Amino acid sequence: MTDTAHAPPGLSPASETLLRHYRGQVMTRRVYSLIGVALVLVALGAAMNYANAANSGKFFERLPYLFDFLKNFVPNDPLEILRAMFDIESPYYDGSLKYNYTADRLYLTDSFYIPNFIYQLIITVNIAIVSTIIGGSIAFVLCFFAATNLVGAGAVRWVVRRIMEVLRASPEIVIAGLLTAILSIGPIAAIAAVSLHTIGALGKLFFEVVENADMKPEEGLRSVGASWLERVRYAIVPQVLPNFVSYTLLRAEINVRASTIIGAVGGGGIGEAFRLSIGRDHAAKTYAIVIMLLVTVIAIDQFSGFLRRRLVGDQSFQLGREKA
Repeated sequence: MTDTAHAPPGLSPASETLLRHYRGQVMTRRVYSLIGVALVLVALGAAMNYANAANSGKFFERLPYLFDFLKNFVPNDPLEILRAMFDIESPYYDGSLKYNYTADRLYLTDSFYIPNFIYQLIITVNIAIVSTIIGGSIAFVLCFFAATNLVGAGAVRWVVRRIMEVLRASPEIVIAGLLTAILSIGPIAAIAAVSLHTIGALGKLFFEVVENADMKPEEGLRSVGASWLERVRYAIVPQVLPNFVSYTLLRAEINVRASTIIGAVGGGGIGEAFRLSIGRDHAAKTYAIVIMLLVTVIAIDQFSGFLRRRLVGDQSFQLGREKA
């Protein structure tokens, strides 16, 4: 009666029955969705409660102290952040490392120097760029052997995809920890770790783009006797190259953040400086590093967006806005 009462007027009995079944299915789906959400929340609460009980510091009991830390972790003067950023002598210097901003200057001449944090940030960005170039280049080669529409041998495809999965499944920080024990502490271990993960991540994106490419140019070249390499070079690469470059630029942004995190475990760069400054309770240095990282990530994001527009064209971005 309820379903029939809310049904639009003029419906036939068959249409009313169909509408009633449809509303019943919608209601059933909503009930199942609510039950699923409730189960997830219960499981999440149980997991957090177990983690809190297992944590010796009692996370929930010590959570209010987080705001006390933020309130107390402030520099004496906002200008101290700029002094720490550009290695300017502090008026609060008392002989301790906390206010000693000039000791780590990198002098290029007797009077010209590069501030330490800027130099460390350059190292981090260089790690990201070199890792992106190495990982992207290897992923570019491997992706064609992982594409279903280009490789008939299933064994080759299976092996290449499994290699990518293994490299992609291992977090950069885990790979860096293992390589640091072998290659010692420094940027080399960070480059190797980020490059390996980049191969797996970009390789998957690349071969999916290749599999969606139009195969008519490839069939035309095959009909005139072109080799496999020639078909890939002249029929596939021109189609997929814009997407490849776009994904590579996006990966470069991700690698900057990954290089920063890896620096905290011995990979060098700004991440190591951040770990030391916050561990030693150097507030001005910590805020200076955070600000520099934010500015760098935003700048790289804007620059990569500019390059993508130049490569793909503004029409693609305008079309995306219209759909949104």
